[in-house]
Amino acid sequence: MDAAIIWSSVLTAAISLLTWTIKSKFDEMQRGNAAKGEEIQRLGILLNRTREEMAKEYVTKAEVHADINRVIDRLEALDAKLDRLMERGVA
Repeated sequence: MDAAIIWSSVLTAAISLLTWTIKSKFDEMQRGNAAKGEEIQRLGILLNRTREEMAKEYVTKAEVHADINRVIDRLEALDAKLDRLMERGVA
């Protein structure tokens, strides 16, 4: 056999092997990216559910202000009673 034919056969086999390896890695990466995309979508759904659950547990600003105003009103009434008691005791 001629040396050129052997060299061409070796190069053809090496390039074929290299091409096959690169294609396999590329396909593996594509499958990995698809799985990552599905995982990101799943995490997005879980995040939205978490936000909905948190909204059920926490109060709004308006509710907090209403509760604080009720407490302040009670404290003012208690303060007025203490003032009347002090006036009766001092007089």
